[in-house]
Amino acid sequence: MKYCFALILFMFSITAFAQQRPEEKLIQFSGIITDIDSTNVVPYVTITNLSAKSRRVAADYRGYFSFIVNPGDTILFTAIGYKKFSTIIPQSEADNKYTIMVKLKAEVINLPSVRVFPWATTEEFTREFLAMKLADDDMAIAKKNLSRSSIDGLIQTLPRDGQEIGSQNYRYNFDRMVNKNMVQTNPLLNPFAWGKLMQQIFDGDKSRNSN
Repeated sequence: MKYCFALILFMFSITAFAQQRPEEKLIQFSGIITDIDSTNVVPYVTITNLSAKSRRVAADYRGYFSFIVNPGDTILFTAIGYKKFSTIIPQSEADNKYTIMVKLKAEVINLPSVRVFPWATTEEFTREFLAMKLADDDMAIAKKNLSRSSIDGLIQTLPRDGQEIGSQNYRYNFDRMVNKNMVQTNPLLNPFAWGKLMQQIFDGDKSRNSN
């Protein structure tokens, strides 16, 4: 009998509490999420209702969202690369609809620099460092570039520039001007040359006969 009386009292308390609790109002909460700087839509943003046990929904690829909330709920918008944004649903909405334009600000995060070394161990680094050939300094590089072998190689490979071609043409024209009055004789028409040749032949025959 005692347990039945306690159960009836408990049910009566629940009924009285339900009658005293006002009926909750439902609001259709919708909107579009964009970037505050470029006004481009931000897709797939996570929307959390902190007042309804952190119930989560997601915006679509166009940044649009729409779901049911209660007046006074706190809504949190989060997206990778953007700062968090929160808003509170107003209490006084006559048409049971609430539309908002959410603008998220990009968050710039400066990460620490990371240096990647190609050596797995300290011993490998030491071995590679000792076998490394140091680069020449500026003086050594200048001496190599001005060496005889380097200049000869450049002469053989590089084409002549305009100054060199002009100098060679000037020398050629000068030689032609100096030697233009000189007559070039044909050695086959020179009788002294023929006489010298015959004398050399006779001298050769005498030397062979004497031997």
